[in-house]
Amino acid sequence: MKILLYNPDNGVTRNFMPHLWMFLLQSLTPPGHEVVLIDGNAQPMDEAAIARYVVNEKIDLVGIGAMTRMIAKAYRMADAVRAVGIPVVMGGPHVTEMADEALGRDGGPRHADAVALGEADATWPCIVEDAARGELKDVYEPVDAAGKELKPSLKPYPVIPWDTIDLKQFNLVPHVAKRWLQKIGAGWGEFRIVPVESGRGCPYGCEFCTVTGFFGDSIRFRTNESVVNELLLLKARAKKERGQIAVFFIDDNFAINLKRTKSLLRDIIAAGAQVHWVAQISANLLRDQELVDLIAASGGKWVFIGMESIDPANLKDVNKGFNKPEEYAGVLERLAQRNVYAITSFIFGMDNDTVGAAERTLAQVSTWPPGLPIFGLLTPLPGTPLYKRLDVAGRLTRPKHWQEFIPFNMAHTPLKMTIDEAHAEVNYGWSHSYGPEDIAHAVDSLDNQPLGYRVNIFLARLCFRGIYFPMLGRFAWWKVISENRATIFKLAHQGFDAWWGSKTKPEPAPATSAGD
Repeated sequence: MKILLYNPDNGVTRNFMPHLWMFLLQSLTPPGHEVVLIDGNAQPMDEAAIARYVVNEKIDLVGIGAMTRMIAKAYRMADAVRAVGIPVVMGGPHVTEMADEALGRDGGPRHADAVALGEADATWPCIVEDAARGELKDVYEPVDAAGKELKPSLKPYPVIPWDTIDLKQFNLVPHVAKRWLQKIGAGWGEFRIVPVESGRGCPYGCEFCTVTGFFGDSIRFRTNESVVNELLLLKARAKKERGQIAVFFIDDNFAINLKRTKSLLRDIIAAGAQVHWVAQISANLLRDQELVDLIAASGGKWVFIGMESIDPANLKDVNKGFNKPEEYAGVLERLAQRNVYAITSFIFGMDNDTVGAAERTLAQVSTWPPGLPIFGLLTPLPGTPLYKRLDVAGRLTRPKHWQEFIPFNMAHTPLKMTIDEAHAEVNYGWSHSYGPEDIAHAVDSLDNQPLGYRVNIFLARLCFRGIYFPMLGRFAWWKVISENRATIFKLAHQGFDAWWGSKTKPEPAPATSAGD
């Protein structure tokens, strides 16, 4: 069979990296089948386009994975594929919680011929073989003989052939700049952010999070050797292509087991497998000085920290009391001292939030080292304790909000502010963090660091700005560049001065002996 694995975009907020599930299932596909990958964030498609594609390419089976914010698009694409007679299998966190919705058992239309519940490592080969025989079942679930859910151990772990996979669609360098950038230093004609996992699961059980429901609270890890070999493979490919690569460790909490994480980072360093990497780590785990040292030495450049709120009452409400707002500044200073910076995530619309929450939050953020603050609204995702609590309380205003995805739009009524007021808080956070003056301030705050760090924060701020203020067209990008031209000129001038200084620096005088 010829199989298409398709990951949809939500049409508004594009991702900067592909999703790992496509590459993982491609590696788990039994021999004798061809697998092609399309990520809607890299190759935008509408329903008509995907229908033409599966017919023209003679696709026999389509697998679609999607999170809740992408599910409306995923259903539309699945409907288009099924309309031309190609079977569709759907999976992912949303479908796992809402299998009846995907199968049309809730009174709505059927979108999938089969659904894969939970982690599909073990069930995917069965799905492929059943599809090849024309005998797809409605539901595939990894369970033992007693009906208990089975979780893959991640030992052994499938080898993803990063050295041979076609990654052209995932190059983040604009085509018009590729030829010029290839000539710079080590070469920037290719730049990709690649997802890698070293473990799965999280024991914390935050009320709003889907992770515990999907991956469970039992933590499973790959072997250090497996992770190191994957990094070496990616590093070798980047060197061969004279390009650049960064890794996003997509673990739900990369340092959840400190002893194991330190062991992995030491092995990465010992093997020379350092690449620039990003990972999600809870603030409470970053108290450990040795861990932060190892993060920096192993190539860590950015850490995603779900701070959520500066109000302890909010954190307690959502079962995230292990976050201590009074420790945030120290954690970020500890990282910045090692030239590691943070992506700090905040949620507005929590039950203890009142008008002015964003302004109070930014007052704190302004005292921290520069990073990438991001802001969202408390969102009740299906299957989470938060969704169930709000449903029972009758506070859901859009019980099936995923059927019409509207970014940054609440689906329930906050307790101490209106929905419109909560929306205004998010807007305040983004507009006062990613305006030209705010970006310039972040860059200037690193004047004591090498130029590369200032360029890094500038480019990262421009990209993250697009999460809330989409820059989906050439005109939008030119407008942003124009608004930030003063910072661009300043960085360019500093870069030229550094280059010219290195060219005109006099050669050191030859050493002479004492007798000369």
